[in-house]
Amino acid sequence: MLGEAKLRVELISHTPNPAKTAATAAHMCYAGVDVEALREKVSDEYAKRLIKHLVDAGHLSPLEHASFTFAIEGISRACSHQLVRHRISSFSQQSQRYVKEGGFNFVVPPKIKADEKAYSNFLAGIEESRKAYDELLKAVPAEDARFLLPNACETRIIATMNVRALYNFFEHRLCTRAQWEIRALAQEMLRLCKKEAPELFGKTGAKCAKLGYCPEKESCGKYPLRKDIIKEDN
Repeated sequence: MLGEAKLRVELISHTPNPAKTAATAAHMCYAGVDVEALREKVSDEYAKRLIKHLVDAGHLSPLEHASFTFAIEGISRACSHQLVRHRISSFSQQSQRYVKEGGFNFVVPPKIKADEKAYSNFLAGIEESRKAYDELLKAVPAEDARFLLPNACETRIIATMNVRALYNFFEHRLCTRAQWEIRALAQEMLRLCKKEAPELFGKTGAKCAKLGYCPEKESCGKYPLRKDIIKEDN
C-alpha cells in the first residue's frame, strides 16, 4: 500500500568517549610517553580544552579517529544520491535489486504538497509508477523492474562518518541554499551528535557561520558574500 515516508534518524553507535579518543590521538603527536601514561593524562577536562584548540586552529586530523553511525529511514532516492557524494564515509543502502518495492513509500516535496493540483498530479504519477512496476515484476526480475521506480521512492541507509567528515557534511548541507531534504537530514544528524558529544559539535554548523561570509555565488542574506566584503575593505 502506498504511503508517505517520514524522516527518521537514529544514532545507533559511535566511538566510545569520542572527544577523549580524538584528544588522545592529538596528544600522542607531542607526548613522549607510552599509551597508558597518555590515557591517564588526557582527562575529560583536558580533552575538552584540547578539542577546542584543535577546532579553532583547524587541526582536524585527530578528529578522524572518532566516528558515528546512523540508521536513516524515510528519505528519497534523490536524497540518498546526494548523501553518498560525501565520499569519506561508509554507506550500506537497501537494495532495489533484492528488495521488491511493491506498495512503496515515497517522499513528497513540501512545495508540491502545498499546491493542490501539483499534489494531485504527483500522487497520480506515483500510482501509475506503482502499477507499471507491479506489472513488470510479473515478467522480469526486480533488478530490471526497478528502472521504472521514481526518485521519490523511500530508501533506508546506514551511514558511518568520522567527525572530520561530519564537519564537512554539516558545513555544506546546513547551508540555507542546500536542497531541503538533505538539509533536514543534516539538522537531525547534528542534533543527535550535539546531544551525544557537545564538546565535538558545539560550534558545528553551516560554513558561513564559521567564515563570517557566504562562500557561494549567491547569499541567503544572513551573511554577505566574500566579494562584497573585499569591496567594502577597498
